[in-house]
Amino acid sequence: MLTGKQKRFLRSKAHHLTPIFQVGKGGVNSNMVKQITDALEARELMKVSVLQNCDEDRDTVAEELANGTGAELVQVIGNTIVLYKESMENKQIQLP
Repeated sequence: MLTGKQKRFLRSKAHHLTPIFQVGKGGVNSNMVKQITDALEARELMKVSVLQNCDEDRDTVAEELANGTGAELVQVIGNTIVLYKESMENKQIQLP
């Protein structure tokens, strides 16, 4: 579980990132969860954007992605979800 300080730190790190994945009409599926898990292993911190045509509400999408990937939900802002998961092989981010 992340502390408030760690979340603030991760938010500042995520600020300049662009979303790599988009969740659209189909919502969250297992293939997407797998790809996001792989991307988190490589990057640790990433943004996912929820498109206007997505049938599920963004908080539901955020929860599904966090649960599916085992990642921490750092923030949901606008239609963007920020996820963090410590990398096993490729650790880059030192949390405060």
